[in-house]
Amino acid sequence: MKNISQVLESLDEIINETEKENNVLGYFAVLYRRVTWKVKEAIENRHFDDAERMEKLDVVFAERYIVAYYNYKRNLPVARSWQKAFDLATNFWPITLQHLLIGMNAHINLDLGIAAAKVSEGKNIENLKADFNRINQILADLVEEVQHNLATIWPPLGYILKHTGQVDNLMTNFSMQLARDGVWRFAKTLHAPQGKAYKDCVLERDIAVAKVADIITNHPPRIRFLIGVVRLGELGSVASKMRKLKKITS
Repeated sequence: MKNISQVLESLDEIINETEKENNVLGYFAVLYRRVTWKVKEAIENRHFDDAERMEKLDVVFAERYIVAYYNYKRNLPVARSWQKAFDLATNFWPITLQHLLIGMNAHINLDLGIAAAKVSEGKNIENLKADFNRINQILADLVEEVQHNLATIWPPLGYILKHTGQVDNLMTNFSMQLARDGVWRFAKTLHAPQGKAYKDCVLERDIAVAKVADIITNHPPRIRFLIGVVRLGELGSVASKMRKLKKITS
């Protein structure tokens, strides 16, 4: 892929495929298409210092997810953090928000740093930092928007977010502030590995990000019970919930 329009086409293919299959992997694809569209708008509105560089970053970033998705479908190896996200799709009990967060964990905490280092090859990576923070703000705004709107569609989720510190901590631990700072450090490490092999740096990061996935999925019995209540309240097929997600992210 060479531009964001091609990225959007590829995401539409995944969305159409998962919707037909009633596959929960479509939840993240719908959300990520919205992220990509927001970045496209920001580029067109000259929100970034270097529009050409940001389009390249978006393409490299998106390819990481798209390749991982198709490799998983073909039973080919994927990063540990993506394996956790994709494997969650085989479990009945995770709620929609958990599927979204575990996908974002892999894509932001691993893939974004790799993409930032890639587009900065042969250049001073510090020149990217302002635009890097801007793209993270787009991601942060969308997380808050989707979290609020999901709670509106499925009221039990609103109860959990309001009354349980544990799930509140889930959001806090996955805050874009922490993700942003950690990803930027990772990108700088990849840009100048300081004696470590590039693949070793990526592997170490992938292992750490895969552990973060456990924060999203592993909870004490009381919290698991409440999440189970939310899950049972998510009425309708996967395809119907994907259509709802399309509405709240449009």
